[in-house]
Amino acid sequence: MQNVNDIWERALAYARTKSTSFDQWFAGVQFDGLSDGVLSLRARDEWVREWVDQFFLPTLADHMRHETGWSIQVAWTIDSALDNPVVREPSPPSIRPRTIPPRPLSPPPPPHLSAGPERLTHAETELSLPVEKSTDHALSNAAPRHLNAVPPSIPGLNPKYTFGNFVIGPSNQLAHAASVATAGGTGPRYNPLFICGGTGLGKTHLVHAVAYRLRAERPAARIVYVSAEKFINEFVEALKDQKMGEFRSRYRDRCDLLLVDDIQFLASKTQTQEEFFHVFNALHQAGKQIIVTSDKYPQQLEKMEERLISRFTSGLVADIQPPELETRVAILRKKGEIEGIELDDAVMLYIAQVIRSNVRELEGTLIRLAAKASLMACPIDIGFARQEIAAAVGARLNEASVEDIQRVVCHHFKLRSGDLLSKDRHKSVAFARHVAMYLCKQRLKSSFPEIGRAFGNRDHTTVMAAVKKVGALRMTDSETRAHLEVLEKKLGSD
Repeated sequence: MQNVNDIWERALAYARTKSTSFDQWFAGVQFDGLSDGVLSLRARDEWVREWVDQFFLPTLADHMRHETGWSIQVAWTIDSALDNPVVREPSPPSIRPRTIPPRPLSPPPPPHLSAGPERLTHAETELSLPVEKSTDHALSNAAPRHLNAVPPSIPGLNPKYTFGNFVIGPSNQLAHAASVATAGGTGPRYNPLFICGGTGLGKTHLVHAVAYRLRAERPAARIVYVSAEKFINEFVEALKDQKMGEFRSRYRDRCDLLLVDDIQFLASKTQTQEEFFHVFNALHQAGKQIIVTSDKYPQQLEKMEERLISRFTSGLVADIQPPELETRVAILRKKGEIEGIELDDAVMLYIAQVIRSNVRELEGTLIRLAAKASLMACPIDIGFARQEIAAAVGARLNEASVEDIQRVVCHHFKLRSGDLLSKDRHKSVAFARHVAMYLCKQRLKSSFPEIGRAFGNRDHTTVMAAVKKVGALRMTDSETRAHLEVLEKKLGSD
C-alpha cells in the first residue's frame, strides 16, 4: 500500500508547478490525513479555504485519483492556529471578502493587508447539519490515527466496502458526507445516524466503510455490526438459554460503535423492540455511536414503537435515492477498475441506460458480462452487451419508458404531447404532470433529477413534491386512485 504522505507530497509538487501563488496560499493549509479517499485538510480561515478549494483542489484531487483510483472527497476544518502548515512562509491572507470574484485562469496572489486579521476561531466544516458532541474517547478525534495501516478484516463486513470504493453523486452525497463525519474524522458526529433508501443503493456499503475507517484509525474501538434479523435471533437464543446478561453486555457494555442493518425487520417484534430500546438508550447516554439503516424513513416504519421512531429521528436522517445516469456510469467505471475489467465508454453508457434500479444490479450485470466474455474469449463491445443483457433481463427491456408514460398520460387526460413539459400551471395540466412524474418514479425507479430533466428541466425538489403528493392522494382520494389504476393497466402490469 502506498504511503499517504508520499501520495500527498507528489500531488502538492504537481500542483505547485501549475501556479506561482501556490506557496502563499498553502501557508494557510495543513494536511491532516488521507484515508479511504477522504482527504482531511485544515485551513487558517474561510478565505483561504474558499480559494484553495476553488483553484487548487481540482488539480490535487485529479492527481491523487489518478494515482490511487480513489474517489477523492475533502473534509475541511477551520482552525486559526495551524501546527504544521504545508508551507511555512509567507503568511497567507486572513480576511474573508464579502464576495468571491469570478474565477480567473490562474489564482491571483493573496492580498497583503495591513488591517488586523479577522479569523474564525472555532472549528467548522462545510457540512452544516445538527451535531451532537461526544464524550466517547474511543471515537474522539484526539485518539491516535493509523492512516497508513491496511484495515484489518471485521467479521461480517466486506473489505471492499470502503469510502475509497464508494462513488459519490447527488443521490447519495448527504449520506456519504454524514458517514465520513460520523466515522470519527475531522468533521462532527451525528448520533444516531439513520440511513434510508431502497435495496442495493449503497446503505450497507456506507455502514461497512464507517467500520473499516474507524478500525484503521482507532484499532482499540469495539465495533458491533449486526443485521436486525441476527439481533432478533440472538435475543431469542439468549432468552432460551438464559444468557441475557451476556447478550446485554455485548451490546451495551462492550460496544463503542453499533451498526444495525435493515432495522425495518424489528417491526411487530414487541419484545425485541423493547430490548433494542434499552440498548439504544444505554449506548446513546454513554456517548457511543449508533448507525441504523432501513428501506424506509423512520416515520414510515409500520408497527415500530413510537419511542424508537422518536429516537431514530433525533439525530440525522440521510436518504439515498437511485443513482443518476452520470453516477451509474461512474459506478461502472469504478467497479471495472476494481475488478480489472476494461470497458468502452459506449458500453458503460448502454449498461447505465438499461440498468436503472440499483447499484447492486448494475455491478452484477458488469460482472456477468465480464465472466461471459472471458469464457467465450471475446471482447465486451456494444453488440455483445446488447445481446447478453437482452437475454438476461428479457422483457424488462420492453417496459415503458418516460416517453411512453408521458404519451399514455397525455392521451388519458386529453392533453397535447408538449403540455407536460410546458410551464403551464393550470390545475388539470399540473395534476396530469404530477401523475406522470409519480408513475416514472414508481415504475422506472428513475432518480428525481432524471425525471426533472425529462419534464422540461424541472428542479428535482419539484419532482419530489409531486411524487409525495400523488402518493398521498392515492391513499386518500378515490378519484386519483382510479386514474392511476387505469393508467397502470394501459402501461402493463409490473
